[in-house]
Amino acid sequence: MRLLAVIVSVAVGAGAAVWAQAQRTTPEPKTAPATAPVPVSNAVDKGARWLASVQGADGGWGQDGGEVSSVRSGERLESSGNDVANTAVAALALLQAGTQYKPQVERALAFVLQRIEASPADGLAITDRQGTQIQRKLGPYIDTFLSSMLMSQIDGRASTPALNARVRKALQKTVAKIEKHQQSDGSWNTAGGWAPVLGTSLASRSLFEAQRRGVAVDAAVLKRAETYTVSALSATEPPAAPLAHTVGRSFGASTGAPVEAAGVPLYQSAQALEQLSRTADDRVQNAREIGAIQSRLADTAFVSGFGSMGGEEFFSYLNISDSMKRVGGDAWSTWHADITQKILGLQNSDGTWAGHHCITGRVAMTSAAILNLTVDRAR
Repeated sequence: MRLLAVIVSVAVGAGAAVWAQAQRTTPEPKTAPATAPVPVSNAVDKGARWLASVQGADGGWGQDGGEVSSVRSGERLESSGNDVANTAVAALALLQAGTQYKPQVERALAFVLQRIEASPADGLAITDRQGTQIQRKLGPYIDTFLSSMLMSQIDGRASTPALNARVRKALQKTVAKIEKHQQSDGSWNTAGGWAPVLGTSLASRSLFEAQRRGVAVDAAVLKRAETYTVSALSATEPPAAPLAHTVGRSFGASTGAPVEAAGVPLYQSAQALEQLSRTADDRVQNAREIGAIQSRLADTAFVSGFGSMGGEEFFSYLNISDSMKRVGGDAWSTWHADITQKILGLQNSDGTWAGHHCITGRVAMTSAAILNLTVDRAR
């Protein structure tokens, strides 16, 4: 998967050397032996095994696991039961983690397919479950966008021809829903999410991935998404006086980022970097914008996003990684090495990752971490 396409990761995290306390007679402090770095494959396997172990009996996952027994003591659940968005992103992570998780992916696929197939043709929703943590942060239709991503990744790879046919039909259905409900400005920044620009990113990416699989996608819809991206990016520094392209746009206090990015420049810029770098022609046409965003990746404050780690940061890092990987070179190697070490340093002893703001649930966080660490395996 390219994600998010995917799609998105930063500076060196934990592991600074511990200095021995100097003796009065010792002129130089001594450095304790460095801890050996954790291999990426070990961290991925540990996280994936945890995801597989807490999958629900119905094939799904919720905010902090698939069963009540897997929820952490003290974790405030914003909804109960398993939902489509967490299930789709967990399946994407396990799909990328390795073929040993095929049984779990197939159970998750059944969970998601059932909801897509039962949803009405009209409307953007594919589920009647509302108010989940991931919806409240990324927008009320994040289930549709992540499900479409999952269908794109499984399209043509399912275990039987009959199942492949169901996946293709479901993918076409989600594509039609997403196309039909694009906002007039080219986004999918519908009300109800804290940082809906990340939902817009996944909606647009899902269409791009579907198109790459041979599904008919309206070129005008993708063009409007690109136009929105350029406009929003040019407005990330609020002008002293309103300009034509910024009229009606609200900005987060003193940040320069619009409210659809929760006032966090990282979220908007990561969406733009992925959107504007998809093809070789895109990279030529948008070279100025791409270069400006990439130049900010050395700024720790910018890369830190909200200031603490949440799912929004991990999804943004995936967007950045997918974009940088397309070009390759030293910039990609440096970014990938730095963000990998940061994410590895945030892993818990049980193999999970957990957020410290907004998207805190271990399912979305662990899944997004795995997708970041395995971005070089993406389809």
